[in-house]
Amino acid sequence: MAHAIASHGILSRVGRKGKHGGPRGTRNGEKNTRRTDVRVHAEAAKTVGAVTDKDWDEIVLKSNVPVLVDFWAPWCGPCRMIAPLIDEISTEYGEKIKCVKLNTDESPSIATEYGIRSIPTVMIFKDGQKLDTVIGAVPKSTLTGTIDKFLD
Repeated sequence: MAHAIASHGILSRVGRKGKHGGPRGTRNGEKNTRRTDVRVHAEAAKTVGAVTDKDWDEIVLKSNVPVLVDFWAPWCGPCRMIAPLIDEISTEYGEKIKCVKLNTDESPSIATEYGIRSIPTVMIFKDGQKLDTVIGAVPKSTLTGTIDKFLD
């Protein structure tokens, strides 16, 4: 029986046999780690909030700490690649920074307002002002280096 596990735009089918005899997504009986990876990602995602057009001002612009905004969409492969990095950053920085994700399909007006032309795009806001932008699937060190420039 196949089970679907969905989290933050990731859909993984586990339990189905692939053409090589092992679980689907593996070759020659290799260990299937996708099930664990998706569940771990689902737990980590709980530390990162979602933001929409409706609550943008309150959550991002009026925040008393710097805010990292991940502009993403569920169909975007590179967005799914950096999602775990954003979750890690949220956990590691704790109260020093707020991390939120804005789905550009659901909140296109904010994406348009800030000139988002490709995703993933990560922006840092402080005191209601956009301070920096990182475009594309970049290493974690690039994101933390950008954040560290703006922490007091």
